[in-house]
Amino acid sequence: MTESRPLIAGKLLIVTIASVLSFGCSKKGKTGENSTQAVEGTISLSGAFALYPLANKWAEEFRKSNPGIRFNISAGGAGKGMADALAGAVDLGMLSRDIKDEEVAKGAWYISVTKDAVIPTVNSNNPVWNDLRQQGLSQDEFRKIFVTGEIKTWGEAVHTGVNENITVYTRSDAAGAAATWAKYVGGKEQDELNGIGVFGDPGLAEAIKNDRNGIGYNNIIFVYALDNKVKYPGIEVVPLDVNGDGLLTDDEIYYDSLDELIRAIGDGRFPAPPARELYFVSQGKPENQIVKTFLRWVLTEGQQYV
Repeated sequence: MTESRPLIAGKLLIVTIASVLSFGCSKKGKTGENSTQAVEGTISLSGAFALYPLANKWAEEFRKSNPGIRFNISAGGAGKGMADALAGAVDLGMLSRDIKDEEVAKGAWYISVTKDAVIPTVNSNNPVWNDLRQQGLSQDEFRKIFVTGEIKTWGEAVHTGVNENITVYTRSDAAGAAATWAKYVGGKEQDELNGIGVFGDPGLAEAIKNDRNGIGYNNIIFVYALDNKVKYPGIEVVPLDVNGDGLLTDDEIYYDSLDELIRAIGDGRFPAPPARELYFVSQGKPENQIVKTFLRWVLTEGQQYV
Protein backbone atom coordinates (compact mmCIF):
# COMPACT_ATOMS: atom_id res chain seq x y z
CA MET A 1 0.00 0.00 0.00
CA THR A 2 1.34 3.42 -0.87
CA GLU A 3 0.43 6.84 0.40
CA SER A 4 -1.17 7.73 -2.91
CA ARG A 5 -3.58 4.82 -2.68
CA PRO A 6 -5.29 4.76 0.73
CA LEU A 7 -6.82 1.54 1.97
CA ILE A 8 -10.59 1.36 1.60
CA ALA A 9 -12.69 -1.26 3.37
CA GLY A 10 -16.01 -1.57 1.64
CA LYS A 11 -18.45 -3.62 3.73
CA LEU A 12 -20.60 -2.71 6.70
CA LEU A 13 -18.90 -5.19 8.99
CA ILE A 14 -15.38 -5.11 7.63
CA VAL A 15 -12.96 -7.99 7.98
CA THR A 16 -9.53 -6.78 6.85
CA ILE A 17 -6.41 -8.93 7.18
CA ALA A 18 -3.89 -7.16 9.35
CA SER A 19 -1.05 -7.83 6.93
CA VAL A 20 -2.69 -5.47 4.45
CA LEU A 21 -1.51 -2.66 6.70
CA SER A 22 2.18 -2.46 5.98
CA PHE A 23 2.88 -0.44 9.09
CA GLY A 24 5.66 -2.68 10.46
CA CYS A 25 5.07 -1.84 14.10
CA SER A 26 8.24 -2.24 16.13
CA LYS A 27 6.38 -2.07 19.45
CA LYS A 28 3.09 -3.95 19.48
CA GLY A 29 0.29 -3.81 22.00
CA LYS A 30 -1.38 -6.83 23.54
CA THR A 31 -3.87 -7.07 20.71
CA GLY A 32 -2.98 -10.34 19.03
CA GLU A 33 -1.08 -13.58 19.20
CA ASN A 34 2.28 -12.04 18.30
CA SER A 35 2.03 -9.12 20.73
CA THR A 36 4.76 -9.12 23.33
CA GLN A 37 4.84 -5.59 24.77
CA ALA A 38 2.20 -3.19 26.02
CA VAL A 39 2.23 0.24 24.46
CA GLU A 40 1.89 3.60 26.20
CA GLY A 41 0.93 7.04 25.02
CA THR A 42 -1.99 9.19 23.89
CA ILE A 43 -4.11 9.04 20.72
CA SER A 44 -6.22 12.08 19.84
CA LEU A 45 -9.24 12.08 17.53
CA SER A 46 -11.78 14.72 16.50
CA GLY A 47 -14.49 15.14 13.90
CA ALA A 48 -17.64 13.44 12.69
CA PHE A 49 -20.53 12.88 15.06
CA ALA A 50 -21.27 9.70 13.07
CA LEU A 51 -18.04 8.09 14.27
CA TYR A 52 -17.91 9.61 17.74
CA PRO A 53 -19.86 6.88 19.62
CA LEU A 54 -18.02 4.06 17.85
CA ALA A 55 -14.62 5.70 18.38
CA ASN A 56 -15.37 5.88 22.11
CA LYS A 57 -16.37 2.22 22.13
CA TRP A 58 -13.18 1.27 20.28
CA ALA A 59 -11.12 3.29 22.74
CA GLU A 60 -12.82 1.61 25.71
CA GLU A 61 -12.24 -1.89 24.35
CA PHE A 62 -8.69 -1.21 23.13
CA ARG A 63 -7.69 0.06 26.56
CA LYS A 64 -8.73 -3.22 28.17
CA SER A 65 -5.67 -4.86 26.67
CA ASN A 66 -3.62 -1.66 26.42
CA PRO A 67 -4.22 0.25 29.67
CA GLY A 68 -1.23 2.46 29.03
CA ILE A 69 -3.00 4.16 26.11
CA ARG A 70 -5.04 7.29 26.73
CA PHE A 71 -7.55 8.71 24.26
CA ASN A 72 -8.71 12.28 23.68
CA ILE A 73 -11.85 12.12 21.51
CA SER A 74 -14.08 15.05 20.58
CA ALA A 75 -16.98 15.52 18.16
CA GLY A 76 -17.46 18.68 16.15
CA GLY A 77 -18.35 17.64 12.62
CA ALA A 78 -16.43 16.15 9.71
CA GLY A 79 -15.10 19.54 8.68
CA LYS A 80 -13.38 19.97 12.03
CA GLY A 81 -11.99 16.45 11.84
CA MET A 82 -10.38 17.10 8.47
CA ALA A 83 -9.08 20.53 9.48
CA ASP A 84 -7.58 19.20 12.71
CA ALA A 85 -5.97 16.25 10.93
CA LEU A 86 -4.42 18.38 8.19
CA ALA A 87 -3.13 20.84 10.80
CA GLY A 88 -1.60 18.01 12.82
CA ALA A 89 -3.73 19.00 15.81
CA VAL A 90 -4.96 15.40 16.22
CA ASP A 91 -3.60 12.00 15.30
CA LEU A 92 -6.80 10.98 13.49
CA GLY A 93 -9.67 12.98 12.12
CA MET A 94 -13.07 11.30 11.94
CA LEU A 95 -14.71 11.82 8.57
CA SER A 96 -18.21 10.94 7.34
CA ARG A 97 -18.05 12.12 3.73
CA ASP A 98 -15.97 11.59 0.61
CA ILE A 99 -12.44 12.95 0.73
CA LYS A 100 -11.89 15.82 -1.71
CA ASP A 101 -9.05 15.93 -4.24
CA GLU A 102 -7.77 19.17 -2.76
CA GLU A 103 -7.56 17.52 0.67
CA VAL A 104 -5.53 14.67 -0.74
CA ALA A 105 -3.29 17.26 -2.39
CA LYS A 106 -2.72 18.78 1.06
CA GLY A 107 -1.52 15.42 2.36
CA ALA A 108 -4.69 13.76 3.62
CA TRP A 109 -4.20 10.01 4.10
CA TYR A 110 -7.38 8.10 4.83
CA ILE A 111 -8.69 4.67 5.63
CA SER A 112 -12.27 3.38 5.70
CA VAL A 113 -13.22 1.86 9.05
CA THR A 114 -16.94 1.14 8.59
CA LYS A 115 -20.05 2.11 6.65
CA ASP A 116 -23.31 3.69 7.74
CA ALA A 117 -26.03 5.97 6.35
CA VAL A 118 -27.73 9.32 6.66
CA ILE A 119 -31.49 8.95 7.05
CA PRO A 120 -34.32 11.51 6.70
CA THR A 121 -36.14 12.15 9.96
CA VAL A 122 -39.47 13.60 11.07
CA ASN A 123 -41.35 14.03 14.31
CA SER A 124 -43.31 10.96 15.42
CA ASN A 125 -46.46 13.14 15.53
CA ASN A 126 -46.01 14.35 11.95
CA PRO A 127 -49.43 15.36 10.52
CA VAL A 128 -49.13 12.95 7.56
CA TRP A 129 -47.11 10.18 9.20
CA ASN A 130 -49.51 7.41 8.17
CA ASP A 131 -49.13 8.47 4.53
CA LEU A 132 -45.35 8.79 4.79
CA ARG A 133 -45.10 5.34 6.34
CA GLN A 134 -46.95 3.79 3.40
CA GLN A 135 -45.65 5.92 0.52
CA GLY A 136 -42.24 7.14 1.60
CA LEU A 137 -40.71 10.01 -0.33
CA SER A 138 -38.74 9.74 -3.56
CA GLN A 139 -35.34 11.26 -4.22
CA ASP A 140 -37.00 13.94 -6.35
CA GLU A 141 -39.51 14.77 -3.62
CA PHE A 142 -36.69 15.17 -1.10
CA ARG A 143 -34.92 17.44 -3.62
CA LYS A 144 -38.04 19.62 -3.87
CA ILE A 145 -38.14 19.93 -0.08
CA PHE A 146 -34.46 20.44 0.72
CA VAL A 147 -33.02 22.13 -2.38
CA THR A 148 -35.60 23.87 -4.60
CA GLY A 149 -38.30 24.50 -2.02
CA GLU A 150 -41.03 23.54 -4.49
CA ILE A 151 -42.77 21.35 -1.90
CA LYS A 152 -43.78 23.57 0.99
CA THR A 153 -46.59 21.73 2.80
CA TRP A 154 -47.03 18.21 4.06
CA GLY A 155 -50.09 17.83 1.88
CA GLU A 156 -48.00 18.58 -1.22
CA ALA A 157 -45.45 16.00 -0.09
CA VAL A 158 -47.97 13.13 0.13
CA HIS A 159 -50.64 14.44 -2.29
CA THR A 160 -53.37 15.16 0.26
CA GLY A 161 -55.20 18.26 1.41
CA VAL A 162 -53.13 18.82 4.57
CA ASN A 163 -51.92 22.41 4.48
CA GLU A 164 -49.46 22.49 7.39
CA ASN A 165 -46.13 23.96 6.33
CA ILE A 166 -42.98 21.87 6.36
CA THR A 167 -40.22 23.15 8.63
CA VAL A 168 -36.88 22.15 7.13
CA TYR A 169 -33.82 21.71 9.34
CA THR A 170 -30.22 21.28 8.26
CA ARG A 171 -26.75 21.33 9.82
CA SER A 172 -25.04 24.63 10.62
CA ASP A 173 -21.61 23.03 11.08
CA ALA A 174 -19.48 21.57 8.29
CA ALA A 175 -20.83 18.04 8.42
CA GLY A 176 -20.37 14.79 6.55
CA ALA A 177 -24.05 14.00 7.07
CA ALA A 178 -25.02 17.25 5.37
CA ALA A 179 -22.59 16.70 2.50
CA THR A 180 -23.89 13.17 1.98
CA TRP A 181 -27.54 14.25 2.16
CA ALA A 182 -26.85 17.09 -0.28
CA LYS A 183 -25.30 14.62 -2.70
CA TYR A 184 -28.38 12.39 -2.47
CA VAL A 185 -30.90 15.19 -3.05
CA GLY A 186 -29.06 16.68 -6.00
CA GLY A 187 -26.99 19.41 -4.44
CA LYS A 188 -23.24 19.59 -4.92
CA GLU A 189 -22.38 21.12 -1.56
CA GLN A 190 -23.85 21.33 1.93
CA ASP A 191 -24.69 25.02 1.55
CA GLU A 192 -27.19 24.20 -1.19
CA LEU A 193 -29.50 22.67 1.41
CA ASN A 194 -32.32 24.89 2.62
CA GLY A 195 -33.44 24.98 6.22
CA ILE A 196 -32.87 26.23 9.73
CA GLY A 197 -29.27 25.55 10.66
CA VAL A 198 -28.67 23.46 13.79
CA PHE A 199 -25.27 22.48 15.19
CA GLY A 200 -24.44 18.80 15.41
CA ASP A 201 -26.28 15.53 15.03
CA PRO A 202 -27.70 15.55 18.57
CA GLY A 203 -29.00 19.10 18.09
CA LEU A 204 -30.68 18.29 14.80
CA ALA A 205 -32.34 15.18 16.22
CA GLU A 206 -33.60 17.21 19.18
CA ALA A 207 -35.01 19.91 16.86
CA ILE A 208 -37.02 17.26 15.02
CA LYS A 209 -38.33 15.76 18.27
CA ASN A 210 -39.58 19.21 19.29
CA ASP A 211 -41.25 20.21 16.00
CA ARG A 212 -44.32 18.35 14.76
CA ASN A 213 -43.83 19.75 11.25
CA GLY A 214 -40.06 19.38 11.12
CA ILE A 215 -37.97 17.36 8.68
CA GLY A 216 -34.23 16.84 8.78
CA TYR A 217 -31.60 14.13 8.46
CA ASN A 218 -29.43 12.26 10.92
CA ASN A 219 -26.77 9.61 11.18
CA ILE A 220 -28.42 6.37 12.24
CA ILE A 221 -26.67 6.32 15.63
CA PHE A 222 -28.73 9.35 16.70
CA VAL A 223 -32.05 7.80 15.65
CA TYR A 224 -31.76 4.23 16.93
CA ALA A 225 -30.82 3.24 20.48
CA LEU A 226 -27.97 0.75 20.70
CA ASP A 227 -29.38 -1.11 23.69
CA ASN A 228 -32.73 -2.18 22.20
CA LYS A 229 -32.11 -1.34 18.51
CA VAL A 230 -35.35 0.66 18.13
CA LYS A 231 -35.94 4.34 17.40
CA TYR A 232 -35.73 6.90 20.16
CA PRO A 233 -39.09 8.32 21.28
CA GLY A 234 -40.26 11.34 19.31
CA ILE A 235 -38.44 10.64 16.05
CA GLU A 236 -39.27 8.62 12.95
CA VAL A 237 -37.46 7.75 9.73
CA VAL A 238 -39.04 8.79 6.43
CA PRO A 239 -38.77 5.69 4.21
CA LEU A 240 -36.99 6.14 0.89
CA ASP A 241 -39.21 5.39 -2.09
CA VAL A 242 -36.19 4.07 -3.95
CA ASN A 243 -37.93 3.27 -7.24
CA GLY A 244 -40.11 6.39 -7.12
CA ASP A 245 -43.41 4.62 -7.74
CA GLY A 246 -45.23 6.32 -4.87
CA LEU A 247 -45.74 3.15 -2.83
CA LEU A 248 -43.31 1.24 -0.63
CA THR A 249 -42.64 -2.35 -1.67
CA ASP A 250 -41.31 -5.11 0.58
CA ASP A 251 -37.70 -4.52 -0.46
CA GLU A 252 -38.01 -0.84 0.57
CA ILE A 253 -39.25 -1.51 4.12
CA TYR A 254 -36.44 -1.97 6.66
CA TYR A 255 -36.76 0.75 9.27
CA ASP A 256 -38.41 -0.96 12.27
CA SER A 257 -35.10 -1.83 13.91
CA LEU A 258 -31.45 -0.93 13.66
CA ASP A 259 -30.55 -4.49 12.68
CA GLU A 260 -32.98 -4.42 9.73
CA LEU A 261 -31.61 -1.11 8.49
CA ILE A 262 -28.00 -2.27 8.85
CA ARG A 263 -28.75 -5.35 6.76
CA ALA A 264 -30.35 -3.16 4.06
CA ILE A 265 -27.30 -0.89 4.00
CA GLY A 266 -24.98 -3.87 3.81
CA ASP A 267 -26.77 -5.62 0.95
CA GLY A 268 -27.41 -2.46 -1.06
CA ARG A 269 -31.19 -2.20 -0.76
CA PHE A 270 -30.63 1.12 0.99
CA PRO A 271 -28.87 3.22 -1.69
CA ALA A 272 -25.52 4.99 -1.58
CA PRO A 273 -25.75 7.86 -1.12
CA PRO A 274 -27.12 8.38 1.47
CA ALA A 275 -25.25 5.26 2.65
CA ARG A 276 -21.54 6.08 2.83
CA GLU A 277 -18.11 5.06 4.10
CA LEU A 278 -16.74 6.45 7.36
CA TYR A 279 -13.03 7.23 7.55
CA PHE A 280 -10.11 7.96 9.79
CA VAL A 281 -7.84 10.56 8.20
CA SER A 282 -4.40 11.90 9.05
CA GLN A 283 -1.79 14.28 7.73
CA GLY A 284 0.28 11.82 5.76
CA LYS A 285 0.61 8.12 6.48
CA PRO A 286 0.76 7.63 10.27
CA GLU A 287 4.24 7.18 11.67
CA ASN A 288 3.32 7.05 15.37
CA GLN A 289 3.65 3.42 16.46
CA ILE A 290 0.71 3.47 18.86
CA VAL A 291 -1.55 4.96 16.20
CA LYS A 292 -0.50 2.20 13.81
CA THR A 293 -1.23 -0.43 16.46
CA PHE A 294 -4.66 1.06 17.12
CA LEU A 295 -5.53 1.18 13.41
CA ARG A 296 -4.47 -2.43 12.99
CA TRP A 297 -6.72 -3.39 15.92
CA VAL A 298 -9.68 -1.35 14.59
CA LEU A 299 -9.57 -3.20 11.26
CA THR A 300 -9.36 -6.61 12.89
CA GLU A 301 -10.52 -7.23 16.46
CA GLY A 302 -12.28 -3.89 16.62
CA GLN A 303 -14.72 -4.76 13.84
CA GLN A 304 -16.81 -6.89 16.21
CA TYR A 305 -17.97 -3.65 17.87
CA VAL A 306 -19.25 -2.04 14.68
